[in-house]
Amino acid sequence: MKQTIIAAGGIVTNEKNEILFIFRRNKWDLPKGKLDPNEKIEDCAVREVMEETGLQNVQLGKHIGNTYHEYYDKYVQADVIKACYWYAMKTTSAEKLIPQTEEDITAIEWITQQELPHCLQNTYPNIIEIITKWQSE
Repeated sequence: MKQTIIAAGGIVTNEKNEILFIFRRNKWDLPKGKLDPNEKIEDCAVREVMEETGLQNVQLGKHIGNTYHEYYDKYVQADVIKACYWYAMKTTSAEKLIPQTEEDITAIEWITQQELPHCLQNTYPNIIEIITKWQSE
């Protein structure tokens, strides 16, 4: 049986209804990361968004849903399943964005609703899945 890695992240929007995307390993992605021991999933989601983007003021919203995908984890040296819990979050566009380069994040951008389809052409299936779920609510 494959090990399950628990992670959490956010669909972060600003006052202009733009969505915060990170650019990592030549793909557009949403900020997320692994749950620490004894950490609440909501706290993990906010912490990871703040760490990966440099944001300081992130307001946690409702749980949107979960995504699952398999990948090879070099740390456990095995195929694993990542379960990611996604939350709606809000901040302002005035906040300074600082890519977490040690996580291979090379850019962070506010994406408008008009730019979103272009962005989703170069992302992962689970990101499309959670954005679609978020848009339908």
